[in-house]
Amino acid sequence: MNAPSALARHASLALREGRIDDGIAAYRALLAVEPDSATHWFNFGYLLRCARRFDEAVAAYATALERGIDRPEEVHLNRAVILSDFLDRGDEAERDLRRAIAIAPGFLAAHLNLGNLLEDRGDAAAAYAVYADALAIAPRNGRALARMAAIDVFAGRSKPVPARLRTALATPRMPADAIAEIGFALGSALDAEGAYAEAFAAYEAANRAAQAAAHPALRYDRAAHERLIDRLIALPPAPLPSAPLPSNPHNDARAPVFVCGMFRSGSTLVEQILSRHSRVTAGGELETIPALAGALPSYPEILADAPQALIDSLRAQYLAEANALYPDADLLTDKRPDNFLHIGLIKRLFPHARIVHTTRAPLDNILSIFFLYFDDSITYGHRLGDIAHWYGQYRRLMAHWRALYPDDIHDVAYDAVVRNPAPTIAALLAFCGLDWEDDVLAHGKGRGLVRTASVWQVRQPLHQRSSGRWRNYAEQLAAVRAELGAFGADL
Repeated sequence: MNAPSALARHASLALREGRIDDGIAAYRALLAVEPDSATHWFNFGYLLRCARRFDEAVAAYATALERGIDRPEEVHLNRAVILSDFLDRGDEAERDLRRAIAIAPGFLAAHLNLGNLLEDRGDAAAAYAVYADALAIAPRNGRALARMAAIDVFAGRSKPVPARLRTALATPRMPADAIAEIGFALGSALDAEGAYAEAFAAYEAANRAAQAAAHPALRYDRAAHERLIDRLIALPPAPLPSAPLPSNPHNDARAPVFVCGMFRSGSTLVEQILSRHSRVTAGGELETIPALAGALPSYPEILADAPQALIDSLRAQYLAEANALYPDADLLTDKRPDNFLHIGLIKRLFPHARIVHTTRAPLDNILSIFFLYFDDSITYGHRLGDIAHWYGQYRRLMAHWRALYPDDIHDVAYDAVVRNPAPTIAALLAFCGLDWEDDVLAHGKGRGLVRTASVWQVRQPLHQRSSGRWRNYAEQLAAVRAELGAFGADL
């Protein structure tokens, strides 16, 4: 199979069938004989991206550009996504996005991604201008309309927003995803104005539209999720560490602090506070643990008797990705909320791992999820009953992990952080093995790039406005309170 045509057929087939490693090997061999093919370099880059070999993927896409790839603006966009989302190289991502726009001024996706990047950086004015450019290209674009509205609300300009968004929603034949985006923004603006009944109706309509836009296979399956929790609980405990931390042969000293819990429970706030400490580097929502779990056959049962060689390989892969992103980090935080599902895996990779578990009053937490437009991975987010069910299963699993690892899990309550921050944060620092530093209470310090659905909320000084917010919607939440059962005692 040395002839270029045979190599090309083999590489193309591997690409179509999703055989990642085979495809990478095939394209590497093909590029050895056809190094000037821009398409081969592009496909090679795509497969490297799928294999989470991000630096190599960015380099391969660069070579595709050098070789004259068709539609180079799309390649710049691909590079920007990797640079921003996986390599923490936002400045380079911005350059690629601006190059894409320079090549194709009407390339909507590049404008939207640039606006999002600027929001993550906290540059509201620049993001607003970019979204305005996007609307000049596509006046009905739901993302641009919604993000401009979010910035207006953050800036205290919420009063004219509802009328503007209602006009957009009245546009004939508006796509379901646009209706959802605009509807969530409308709900937020009405909530900011204290029009709670109207706000809740807007959020309900937005969630219905979001569910209609989602693929049926992504609907939340309560029974399937209960089975997953049962399987996680059935796992035997991770083996106890054979040595204390200083002499641990498995590099536990290089393990991050894992920050997890329900989405919208304050995990970003906690990470931002920790990042103000001189020893801490905020890693953000690293996807490495879920990616490792997703690549394991028969997960989670495989963990029950996983050979040490597999555990060592997974640990090495995690550390390689973390060190590539943050080579100078003293103490890294990995703030992926749904890592609470994978504490069994985490404790096998890092027996001494410290788990910071963020908590929030149940109804505030559930309402906050219902009021945000998550991506399709949050399958339970569009119905209050489904969110309550997920919450109950989360509480069941966390009770199990706490029983297994009582000394390694530290709860941080959102309401305690905003009500009485100093002692709450002091206890958190002590759990993480950190001395007190006054900067942890200094708003505005810490990592500048914030990737979260609540990007503008987390940039505000500590406040208690979101504590007890559910009371504005007590009538609409009556059924959820009943469904929560015993967990409602935490209100």
